[in-house]
Amino acid sequence: MPRSLKKGPYVNKKLLERIKALKKGTKTIIKVWDRASMIVPEMVGFTIAVHNGKEHIPVFITEEMVGHHLGEFAPTRKFIHHGGRMAREEERELIAKGERKFKKEKEE
Repeated sequence: MPRSLKKGPYVNKKLLERIKALKKGTKTIIKVWDRASMIVPEMVGFTIAVHNGKEHIPVFITEEMVGHHLGEFAPTRKFIHHGGRMAREEERELIAKGERKFKKEKEE
């Protein structure tokens, strides 16, 4: 659900102040826990580490990201793969064809 136009976009004030204090092109990474904060044009060119619940994921802000939320670029769930017998068989076939590399071999 979008925020009302009367209120305007939500941007963390402290984050905006920290960005304005830095010079453009600085490689300083800013850690942020506020995933709901909207990306504004002043943030373009900076790297912001967004918390995903476990760790901070660095996100380099570009012009195409303006208007989106910071949390959209730091996924909170890690997708491994769908399991089951059919998936294992398909994976073996791909390995046999040479289309997919082997998984890490266990050391003996």
